[in-house]
Amino acid sequence: MRYLTVDPDRPDAQIVRRAGDVIRRGGLVAFPTETVYGLGANALDASAVARIFSAKGRPTYDPLIVHVLNAAGARSVARAWPETAERLAAAFWPGPLTLVVPKQPVVPDIVTAGLDTVALRVPSHAVARAILKAASVPVAAPSANRFTEVSPTRAEHVARTLGDRVDLIIDGGPTTIGIESTVVDVSGERPTVLRPGTIPVPDLAAALGALDIAVATGDGGGATARPSPGMLDRHYAPRARLHLFDERSRGYAARLAVERAAAADTVGAMLLTGLDAPVRHALAMPNEPAGYARALYHALHTLDAAGCDLIFVEAVPDTPAWAGVRDRLVRAARPAEV
Repeated sequence: MRYLTVDPDRPDAQIVRRAGDVIRRGGLVAFPTETVYGLGANALDASAVARIFSAKGRPTYDPLIVHVLNAAGARSVARAWPETAERLAAAFWPGPLTLVVPKQPVVPDIVTAGLDTVALRVPSHAVARAILKAASVPVAAPSANRFTEVSPTRAEHVARTLGDRVDLIIDGGPTTIGIESTVVDVSGERPTVLRPGTIPVPDLAAALGALDIAVATGDGGGATARPSPGMLDRHYAPRARLHLFDERSRGYAARLAVERAAAADTVGAMLLTGLDAPVRHALAMPNEPAGYARALYHALHTLDAAGCDLIFVEAVPDTPAWAGVRDRLVRAARPAEV
């Protein structure tokens, strides 16, 4: 594994060229986007993409997002480009929006979980864009972490969780948005939000008109292909167990924290206000959605690194602006299958 540092706004051209070369040759490069760090490979090379699944321990029924430089690049791998895609791309690209559209045969089935659609995004991060330009191929890039674990928002998160599974890590500093993109399926008759992110549904509707929100199918689907990443019940999860609480359950959470601390568990917390309990590692979280999203995954990595067994997380508001953060917290708190 090579580890190289770049200026996030003006990345070194020689380092960028090296990253592009590694991707074109079938290698894996971890690099920052505005959302999280991605694990990139040539999206048109099935063998290279297979290395992503192997490195992450990711099942092949969970499709990947393909990153391209602009809408023209997206249209080049799309079999159809509906008016809804054009309107959303014009409103939110470059940025944290992924569009699911019918795919061209040139996109390998391993990228799309065998489905006839492909998820496409145009990132805004200067490092990601420079690497895409240097690679000159579409780049499949899921989050650069082990499957279902906490996504990385710093290069050190990648190095700690994937290590030598990656050929090159590009350190461009902390990501600026902090959670994964909003995903909208525009391949059917009616646009559907498959995964919430930091673009609220009312903003999408303002650009598009009416749209649906996908109903979670749960993990009971087994190996059934999902139309988008991030649709499993348990995802984004730390090693520690998460316990979500709201105002109604605050008292119970405090009593449970006392019990677990007395049982010698290391207790952590991510709080908007407070918790009257013996918490060894308490982190104050931003009380607005953009700041919380930016801090979320680093907070989970920090509490895991501190050896927490249990993390109490104060629930965030149930409003459209907080939907992406709420989704990540709910999925991270789901118990692992036994």
